[in-house]
Amino acid sequence: MNAEIFEALAQLEKERGIPQAYMLEKITQALVAAYKKDKDGYTDNVFVDLGEGTMRMYVQKEVVDDVFTPATEIALDAARKIDPHAQLGDLVNVDVETKSFGRIAAQTAKQVIIQGIREAERGMIFDSFSSKEHEILTGTVLRVEPQSGDAIIRIGSGSDRTDALLSGSEQVRGERVTEGEIIRVYVVEVRRSSRGPQVIVSRTHPGLVKRLFELNVPEIESGLVEVKSIAREAGSRTKLAVHPTQPGVDAVGACVGTRGGRVSAVVDELRGEKMDIVVWSEDPAAFVASALSPADVISVTPIPGAKACRVIVPDDQLSLAIGKEGQNARLAARLTGYKIDIKPESQAADLEPIPEAAPEELEEPETEAAEITEEIPEAEAGGTEAPAVETEEESEESVEDAE
Repeated sequence: MNAEIFEALAQLEKERGIPQAYMLEKITQALVAAYKKDKDGYTDNVFVDLGEGTMRMYVQKEVVDDVFTPATEIALDAARKIDPHAQLGDLVNVDVETKSFGRIAAQTAKQVIIQGIREAERGMIFDSFSSKEHEILTGTVLRVEPQSGDAIIRIGSGSDRTDALLSGSEQVRGERVTEGEIIRVYVVEVRRSSRGPQVIVSRTHPGLVKRLFELNVPEIESGLVEVKSIAREAGSRTKLAVHPTQPGVDAVGACVGTRGGRVSAVVDELRGEKMDIVVWSEDPAAFVASALSPADVISVTPIPGAKACRVIVPDDQLSLAIGKEGQNARLAARLTGYKIDIKPESQAADLEPIPEAAPEELEEPETEAAEITEEIPEAEAGGTEAPAVETEEESEESVEDAE
């Protein structure tokens, strides 16, 4: 019997990765629980001895003349059958025959062992997927809830496999998820729960865009190009600010690729979402001007004492700078962290002058891409009286224009 147990534990460790030491501890707990069930409660004097490939269970009893408590005492004659040298007051280890356990006790032991296996597997899955937070995984859609739209995604493989939740709020509006479909998802968080690890994934998180560019742009993966910040309206448009870490590296060109091949791969994965790739700068004025691409900018004037600026654009570029329903200006504000007040050139002469700020008052843009890993408050953009209408020039703007 002992040999069979250890062989089973070795097989369990090989197939599921559950350590033998962990399972031996659970089996010990199961045997003690079974004894308690069979002997009506008292287990303080019960222990399991693990030898080299052997497992034996004992109950320790005191040698006495008259036995009043059979659970803890043994008569001298009976004790000497176990240990011929036993004397009154000695403690002897009485072998427990586990085969004699009743049906209920055996079921208790079985439940403890099964629960131990489940806890071990859940712990291993949690540890495995915790290390994959903020990474991209490929999964298969198992089912979609018809009312909420929440989807259950099977991610991982073999024993390192679990089901993740892609809630309706984390799906791109207009993007239909169907059962059996294979999709890429971004791991937002791994939580512990009573039913095991709960993996939360997303298709709308800005981090998904960052990881897709890392997969398709070797310069980002190697560190030659750094993604400084991302502003995204999932399913519609994303602005990406990049910066070369070495002189002579074309950060935007590296992300676009030959004939737009690299950025097209990202766009295809995101099912047509437009991409604006701009150059990050330490100079707030230069960064804001770049962020308003594809619109041309005449001037950017930071407002002292506030993380805001006034932008002057040509009259014919005003609606392009604002974007459809203010989207271009809104994303530029999120990307830079600045409140942007856009004015047409024809009104520039009538505007109240902005006092010149001392050099120490100018705020530099954030160097960390905060929105890549966490949600930041939506910055305001506006200050123009022109209607935010879509122009023909803007509607034709696409990923290929980044080239």
